[in-house]
Amino acid sequence: MGNSPCSPEVRRGRRQKAVDFMASANALGIVVNTADGSDSYVQLCILAGIAAADVICCAKLGYHSEGQDHSSAVTLLSSVDSRNGKNLRTLLGMKTRSGYGHKTSAADDRKRAGRAATALVEEAMKY
Repeated sequence: MGNSPCSPEVRRGRRQKAVDFMASANALGIVVNTADGSDSYVQLCILAGIAAADVICCAKLGYHSEGQDHSSAVTLLSSVDSRNGKNLRTLLGMKTRSGYGHKTSAADDRKRAGRAATALVEEAMKY
């Protein structure tokens, strides 16, 4: 679809979603520390990271990526901050496997998803 302009209301709403998804992931992570629930945890981290990336782009560029083309979202975020772009790329790389695949996300995937999403949400909280 392209890029979507941001108003303060959009930025606040996306930031709240990032926080909510991350809080849900963390709550699930406390209860589920095994393969059961791994995919749900990773998916919540992905949603938190996407929302956080939108906030960062809104704050820095005045717009965020919108649509199904995740590579453009990574490119846009990377233009603002390469480290955060890498975190989003990490999360989006797990999206299909954890959401639609038949294998459960491994412990290493859970750790990487948690670290990447936390970093993005912490950055988004600055805005």
